[in-house]
Amino acid sequence: MVTESAVSPGGYVPPAVDIRALAELLDGEYSEVRTLVRANLATYAGVLDEAERLGFDEFRERVREVVVEMAATGQTGMGFPKKYGGGGDVGASIAAFETLAFGDLSVLVKVGVQFGLFGGAILQLGTERHHEAYLPRLITGELMGCFAMTETGHGSNVQALGTVARYDADSGQFVITTEGDAACKDYIGNAARHAELAVVFAQLEVGGERKGVHAFVVPVRVDGAVAPGVRIEDDGRKMGLNGVDNGRIRFDGVRVPREALLNRFADVTPEGVYQSPIDNPDRRFFTMLGTLVQGRVSVAGGAINASKVALTIATKYGNRRRQFEAASDGEEQVLLDYGMHQRRLLPLIARTYALHFAQDVVRTQLHDVFSGIDDDERARRELEARAAGTKALGTWHATRTIQECREACGGAGYLAVNRFAALKADSDVFSTFEGDNHVLLQMVAKGLLTHYASEFENMDQLGMVRYVTGLAVDTVIEKTSVHKLLERVRDLLPGGDEWDQEAGLFDSEYQLAMLRFREEHMLAGLARRLKRGMDQEKHPGVVFSQVQDHVIAVAHAHVERLVLEAFVDKVRQLPPDGSGGGEGENKAALALLCDLFALSTIEADRAWFMEHGRLTVQRSKAIHREVNDLCRRVRPIAEDLVDAWNIPPQMLRSPDLVG
Repeated sequence: MVTESAVSPGGYVPPAVDIRALAELLDGEYSEVRTLVRANLATYAGVLDEAERLGFDEFRERVREVVVEMAATGQTGMGFPKKYGGGGDVGASIAAFETLAFGDLSVLVKVGVQFGLFGGAILQLGTERHHEAYLPRLITGELMGCFAMTETGHGSNVQALGTVARYDADSGQFVITTEGDAACKDYIGNAARHAELAVVFAQLEVGGERKGVHAFVVPVRVDGAVAPGVRIEDDGRKMGLNGVDNGRIRFDGVRVPREALLNRFADVTPEGVYQSPIDNPDRRFFTMLGTLVQGRVSVAGGAINASKVALTIATKYGNRRRQFEAASDGEEQVLLDYGMHQRRLLPLIARTYALHFAQDVVRTQLHDVFSGIDDDERARRELEARAAGTKALGTWHATRTIQECREACGGAGYLAVNRFAALKADSDVFSTFEGDNHVLLQMVAKGLLTHYASEFENMDQLGMVRYVTGLAVDTVIEKTSVHKLLERVRDLLPGGDEWDQEAGLFDSEYQLAMLRFREEHMLAGLARRLKRGMDQEKHPGVVFSQVQDHVIAVAHAHVERLVLEAFVDKVRQLPPDGSGGGEGENKAALALLCDLFALSTIEADRAWFMEHGRLTVQRSKAIHREVNDLCRRVRPIAEDLVDAWNIPPQMLRSPDLVG
């Protein structure tokens, strides 16, 4: 697309983006899957209007109808085995979910609850008897279910759940009981109206002895009526996602057969003997939860794609809306030609591209682990940590981006037809479901500090503190993967004015070295603080609490480094600029975005880099200037870059904003 700013006064000619080729690159190996989902989104585009027009109960029913009809196309069952009617491709199921986030997010979350959480728990935690009994009808949407893990009083602390499942050997049944108000299953999607079954997470008790949290299939409705012994309350209206029927569930001595235990990792014999191939209860618990990591990968991808919708609308609006005379010809200037407007939107486009490629890495890891291609213990631990970190950064990015885009569209952005009202309300919860982001980043930091050691699963926060303080600080650093990546860092970052002027800002090795240095320095600092606290004989819990801000900071720095690496790797894989054709031009465009992401990331934390001797004042100012210049260079191709996301026009709505 040629704009009035296609050639800058300095003679800069932007790359000629091949939108179709770039769209194919972004869709990757799952192009056919994404095409199917886009077609379904267009078919059911009316649900965006129905979200505003229909009543509360009517819209819930409409969302259920849309989900079931989409299931009939095969879109939602791709991650299930073919023998039960699925597609047998875990990566394809994530790609489908990501693409669905271009549309109504109630539909997205309903799909996630039914096929990702409920269906995923039965698939990953159950065995063949559960698969045969439930998966065929679950995949079609005929059998609706819910995922009853979260409790009112326990939130992210799943190991402390208060619901109890006691085995009664005389009857061969488990008795499910909610012990106190804090143990109510709460905020459970599908519970208030549609679920027939619930996968219930409860403390298993056999012969009076607790065996930890396990999962059970429990009927919550029979022929449409709430099952005996089950009490369900409607959570009512929420900030958003009102097409999803969230509810609160209590169990008053509900009896289920012994076979209701999802027994992939543990079982109970008819006589009441507990059996498990994993002896350590903590390791068993984390192994069980690790199989459910698909939810976090899905939420990250959904958040990133919701950001794309907001940015597409705001960029197109900024490229056509004029305000104030800024040129001598008397015509008002296009918003996107203002430097501040570029500053507001274009680094967010760059960061969205970076997160897109980081999500590609996580999706591939998930597929490889769950398909058995790379399924060892360490690969699973690294997947869990990377999924947690990408989910945190991706969902925070969505919240920030949607708000900025709303403001960038002025009063028009406040109109419901322009999608920002729904995007803001419906995506806000992404930061706290599938794990609160701060809790998830603590898990990332634990993996870094312990190098995913064999003891990783057994460690709570106190155990982690004791483990780390039992090592020399240098050992902590040497054991982490980041240390291996830092072999060139000290050569690139020796410090001093001479280096400061010589190192190239647009050298990806320099950019990566800066983020690697920050990560290593923060990690070493955290290890020293932990060790100092323990040397002073403080309680490990107090020590951890006092350094919690450092824990979050090092995890954030680690994930940001992984995101940049994913972007740099993707750009390097493309044919060279001089190869001719669209590929070379697209590589140049992506290289611009990669530089913009890297330098704006360094700029955002330049106080830290200056405090730690890695930026002089002059260098800091130079980075600020280069970010401005990169925005000017990206500006002529901004609309091409958002068009390459290939969002169905019906999903943008916003007729007065996008044209």
